[in-house]
Amino acid sequence: MNTSASKKILNIVPVPVPDEALAVFASQVPKGIMHQDFENVFVAAHSGAGTIDSSYEQTLADAFVLDAGCRAGDEGYAAVCVNSMSDSALAALRSRLEIPVMAPAVGSMLLACMLGHRFSVVTMWPRWFDMYQKTIKQQGIGARVASIRDISTRPDAAELLAGKEDAVFPLLEREARAAIDDDGADVIILGSTTMHQSHAFLSERLEVPVINPGVVAIKLTELLVSCGLSHSKRAYPSPDVVQDDLFRPRLAN
Repeated sequence: MNTSASKKILNIVPVPVPDEALAVFASQVPKGIMHQDFENVFVAAHSGAGTIDSSYEQTLADAFVLDAGCRAGDEGYAAVCVNSMSDSALAALRSRLEIPVMAPAVGSMLLACMLGHRFSVVTMWPRWFDMYQKTIKQQGIGARVASIRDISTRPDAAELLAGKEDAVFPLLEREARAAIDDDGADVIILGSTTMHQSHAFLSERLEVPVINPGVVAIKLTELLVSCGLSHSKRAYPSPDVVQDDLFRPRLAN
């Protein structure tokens, strides 16, 4: 086995973004945080959703993230990590693949349950609430949720928070502070990997742990590979028929 190839993690951004934005997503991983045997490769879905603002777009994201990751095992990747709190196609990729598949919402929420009693998600806009509620329900952790709060600001998957720091960061701090003081949260989770630029700002100003979901998901992915663990095939059985080419353009006859 090729040792270098076996330690590559495929990170999938679930919406199409330009190369410049993909580089910003990749920059969320601090230097030195990954073990030297691992390499993160970032790709974006080639089509589908824009801001994952609805059930319609969640389904599009699921489809094209599945397309982006379904061949990862054959391509030599050691694991797949979905780079979005939508956890797009998480179950489908676990069904399709033998290698570990991780995502930010499930990883961050379960980690928050280990770090405190109750957590809050602080996010950009209310149209993402359904994504969090889906994971909360699936994991049966509703009693551990203090609140979900937003700043009523439309997200931008291409620019992220660049150039908006002075306007957005104080709003995020305001909602995080309310989650702690009014709602009883003792852990804060950023509501999107597109918000990673605010992590240092909030961590310096809040007295509770602030979880940066993209970094947590990537490190949990590394942990699974290092421990030789993957998802249960009893829980995520493989399909009898594999149809990986369904979302690829068909050539005209």
